[in-house]
Amino acid sequence: MRVRRTAARIVLAFLSAAYLAAVAWITLRARPYGAEVSDVLERLLAWFARHAATAWITFERVEFASNVAMFVPLGVFAVLWFGVRGWWTAPVLGLALSGAIELTQALFLDTRVPDARDLVANTLGAVVGMLLMLLLAFLLVPSRTGTRSRS
Repeated sequence: MRVRRTAARIVLAFLSAAYLAAVAWITLRARPYGAEVSDVLERLLAWFARHAATAWITFERVEFASNVAMFVPLGVFAVLWFGVRGWWTAPVLGLALSGAIELTQALFLDTRVPDARDLVANTLGAVVGMLLMLLLAFLLVPSRTGTRSRS
């Protein structure tokens, strides 16, 4: 059992490190994405803007949703590392990591624009990941009702 737990921790450490490296690569480059992606995104957003049903899909909303999605795994990893009782670490880590990213962008990356909305979106993403894990834990715990026999 101890070997299996150790192997699981090694895998979790590898996945956590890979995730953090990916977040750093996305957020700490001079540009978040290349010209090809920018062109496609601009065309797609222009197409959405031409249709009444999708005109609400703006760059700001896509960027906010992307930031939320990028930090969902952080909430998942926080619960995996610290357990259900350590749920509170997810929003703290989300805010701390996001703050570190925004500070790094402000101090060292003149091509990036730090934004307080990113703090909100990233922390929200960590909370969503945490809530998904807490829901999963709740659903996987066997029910205690009906387990006691009545004499």
